[in-house]
Formats: sequence, structure tokens, C-alpha cells
Amino acid sequence: MAESIPDSAVVAVLRPFVRASRPVLRGLREADPFGLRARPAPEAAADRDLHDKLLDALAKVKVPGTSRWAAMGVEDRCRWWVYRVGRVTTIAAAVPGLGGALARSLPVSSTVGAAGQGLLLVAIAGEHGVEDEDEVVALLGRILFGRDLAPRTLDAAADVAADARADELTGDLHVDDGRSTARRVATAVWRMGRALYAVEDELDKRPHGRFYHEAIGLLPVVGAVGKYFGEWSGLKRASKKAHRWLRAAGQPGTR
Repeated sequence: MAESIPDSAVVAVLRPFVRASRPVLRGLREADPFGLRARPAPEAAADRDLHDKLLDALAKVKVPGTSRWAAMGVEDRCRWWVYRVGRVTTIAAAVPGLGGALARSLPVSSTVGAAGQGLLLVAIAGEHGVEDEDEVVALLGRILFGRDLAPRTLDAAADVAADARADELTGDLHVDDGRSTARRVATAVWRMGRALYAVEDELDKRPHGRFYHEAIGLLPVVGAVGKYFGEWSGLKRASKKAHRWLRAAGQPGTR
């Protein structure tokens, strides 16, 4: 029987993961290729061309920084993150080449799935106003691994080491190398999945899909479809568990 991984080792993996999550989520949140945030309120002028009318319509979409986003409640924003994170992690899983050699050496479902759920949990915590790192680490420990973690304050050396590790995970996320934001974020997700793989024996404890998703995932040809819907179901389950945990902790924005 394998020796149980101590809580301190789990915290050591989750802390830089949480720090790396913030710039990754910022990239997802702030991506604004159409300039919708700076766009003035739609005008009713009849002579507006099709281009302006199209952008006026897009400006009404629920995107962070728009008026529609500001009017959304916490639960609606968290639901938006489920779809936002889900799309990117699906891209990362569907195109293993984004992870380079790493993608050929690690199992896609466990690494990308765990990283996606971790990202979503950090996003949900942020929408509920939870920014304290120890609280977010505790949230991830409970939902992903079923552990009640009590992170300790870091000394200066350990804090610097955690920052350095987080920088390794985000890598070239902020480098303008011609790739789309989605591709750069997807590559970062692979690195973050590798980080969680350090506690491989714990990954099966995270929220999964239904039993029939697992069954379909074992079949040839259609197996990928089963794995996709299984991860999607697991992502939504992680979201629900996070809301319950935050509600029990009495965090603002929960009911």
C-alpha cells in the first residue's frame, strides 16, 4: 500500500498553483479582441453601418468589463466561468500538441481535468470575494482531494520559492509571440496539470462525471466523447461543491 501523501506536500503543490491561476484567469477574463469594454453605449441612429451594429450587439454579451457583466449576480458570473474554463481546458485536452513532450508523457484526463477544476475553483473564490491565498488553498484541498488543509504562513524563503514555481507554471503566458490568448493559456494549463501530477495518487478524488461517462470513455472511437462529457460533468460538480463549501464558510455572495 502506497504511503499517504502528507498535507504539507499537498499544500506545497497547491500554493504555487493558486498563484499561477490568477494571471491565467486574468488572461481569460481580460481577453477583449473586439474592444467591447471601451465601446460607448449603442446609439439608435439609423445610418449606422453593419459593422457598428454588429459590435453594438456583441457589447450586450455577458463579458467581464461590459455593462451586462456588471449587472450579473455572483452565481451567473460563476456559471460563466464554468463555460469559459471548460472551453479552454477542452482545447488543451483535444490538442495534445499544445503541451509538447509533456502531453505525450502524462494522462490527458487526469492532468488537464484537474488543472481545469483547480482554475475554476480559484475563479469562483474570486467572484465570491475570497482572495486570501490560504483560504483558496483550503478550498482546493477540500474539493479536489477531500482534505481539510490548514496552510501555514510562509517564511520569506518559502514565499520566494512559491513565486518562482508559479512563474514556471505560467511560463510565456505574457509573451506576445503571435499565438492566440487561448493557445497560450492552454499551454499554461498543461504546465499546471503537470504540477498537480506531483500528487498523482490524489487526483482520482476530484469530482468526476457519471458512471456512464466512464463506461463510454473506455470504448473505441467514441471514447473521446465520453471523456469530454465526463470532464464537463466533473467541472460542474466541482462548481456546485465549491458553492456549498463557501456557503458553509459564510462567504459573501453565497445563499
